[in-house]
Amino acid sequence: MFYLSRIEHTLPLPPSLLTLPIREAMQMEIEKLFLDKVIANLGLCISLYDIRSIEGGYIFPGDGAPTYTVVFNLVMFRPFVGEVIAAKLLASNADGLRLSLGFFDDIYVPAHLMPIPNHFEADPINSYENDSKKGTWFWDYEGEHFPIEDSEAEIRFRVQSVSYPPVPVEQPKESKPFAPMLVTVWVLFLGGFEGEEVVEEQA
Repeated sequence: MFYLSRIEHTLPLPPSLLTLPIREAMQMEIEKLFLDKVIANLGLCISLYDIRSIEGGYIFPGDGAPTYTVVFNLVMFRPFVGEVIAAKLLASNADGLRLSLGFFDDIYVPAHLMPIPNHFEADPINSYENDSKKGTWFWDYEGEHFPIEDSEAEIRFRVQSVSYPPVPVEQPKESKPFAPMLVTVWVLFLGGFEGEEVVEEQA
């Protein structure tokens, strides 16, 4: 889930930072550029681990900022396919569930990967959100119906796929916020049902 990724990057250093020690200034610029950002095929940058080397410092014609070639390691978040992780419920609609790890919210359980058998009940008050009905999913087990609605209960899942959608040129105002990394999963365990774990039979 977490790993180190070595990056080599050409980085201009703003003149306002030239009074700082070079490593401190580089750390500030690297964190501003990469922290909490998704890098395609690498994942979400959690933190700067270390700076391995700084070379250069050339000032190009017409540019007042010295440019360096910096090699550094970033702590990245990228779940691998088949990995089992626990998260909490963030939202629910007719398309499935959206889960959160606290620092990453773009984890989706599509309807066809929900625990089976199941059913969905639309919320009559908040009927629509981005053309998908809001409501509650239920896991049907031995004649009982367990609502998947407790935002504090852990939901364990197995990662099905990790994708990096292309950045849209234009996005309608009513559309969902763009997610640069999407994690699709299927549910293994549902917690919060009177202290018991509900086990997905497909596991």
